[in-house]
Amino acid sequence: MNESIRALFPAANRYTYLNSAAVSPMPTIAADAVSAQLRDVSENGTLHYPEWIATKNRARAIIAGMVNVAPEQIAFMRNTADGFSSIAAGIDWKPGDNIVTFAKEFPSNFYAWRRVRDDFGAELRICPERNGRIDMDEFVGLIDRNTKLVAISAVQFASGFRADIERIGRAARAADALFAVDFIQALGTTRFDFPAQFVDIGAGGSHKWLCSPEGCGILYVSDRARERVRPAFVGWISVETPWDFDDYEQAFKPNALAWESGTGPASLFYGLEQSLKLLTEVGAGRIESYLGELTDQLCDGLRGTKYNLISSRASGEKSQIVCVKHNGELVSTEIAKHLEERGIIVSPRGDRLRIAPHFFNLPEDIDVLIENLPR
Repeated sequence: MNESIRALFPAANRYTYLNSAAVSPMPTIAADAVSAQLRDVSENGTLHYPEWIATKNRARAIIAGMVNVAPEQIAFMRNTADGFSSIAAGIDWKPGDNIVTFAKEFPSNFYAWRRVRDDFGAELRICPERNGRIDMDEFVGLIDRNTKLVAISAVQFASGFRADIERIGRAARAADALFAVDFIQALGTTRFDFPAQFVDIGAGGSHKWLCSPEGCGILYVSDRARERVRPAFVGWISVETPWDFDDYEQAFKPNALAWESGTGPASLFYGLEQSLKLLTEVGAGRIESYLGELTDQLCDGLRGTKYNLISSRASGEKSQIVCVKHNGELVSTEIAKHLEERGIIVSPRGDRLRIAPHFFNLPEDIDVLIENLPR
């Protein structure tokens, strides 16, 4: 990546910022766009309301292109959890149903399914972590004819493990189950093709690898899923002709747009659009390759130190997230605090230290981190 990209991210010049798996800094073009929309509301009220909606729909179309689906299959929610909770609440659960998931999923992709277990008696089948990995044979082996839904993250937040989405999706489809993917730790750095990967439902957020404001949650609902899941959170724009305020019996929209219940954070969509445009101009393939180089550099630099690599670096399993663990007495919170005092931003996750560079980072950032890690 070049200096022109880095110049758009003031935080990258203020800190050695390696924490995009938590919150990525926004580029100035996104922050300026948010401010401009807020000024517009202050100065003009609703006069430019049509452009607010047009901006939201342009952002929707960019996201749809990033995962190779139709724009009307993308709905905006508040966050990942809202997406999965609304799906869980809209499925007709029956006795004997089971859900297959992973033991160390981020809670946004776990609590919704746990509640189905608690409230409806569905069996929750949980695949364990094996040395920082998910054994794909073991995971797929949990799927059977009673599996109603399979839920997994494309990239795991606490290990950086990248799942074989297509393989899991194919197994779920063979069992006639719905396949739900949490893509918040992957979209923006990883290439997707949801139809080819048999993904029925996808949920994620805007504030990590998309370099956008918090509050623009994303929900993908395939046509197949739309036939099986009722929109549980609905409102005035969920119906086919929202501006017809006299028809209370009109149908809900026949796609993911039924999940959008009302007005959204218009100013945030302005920032989202600008960040998405930047990411797509650079290209997911190019970003993925570059972050592969940076994380390989990091892993090479840690060889011979007291830091043990937790993340799989096998082909098809490695991602832009690297998690390590000190093999001595230092705990992750102490290490993260030590680094923060030196202007290096990473995250402790359990007993692991999570390092997550993005496309605005340079090889020198990795060098600075390695040099400052407490031994």
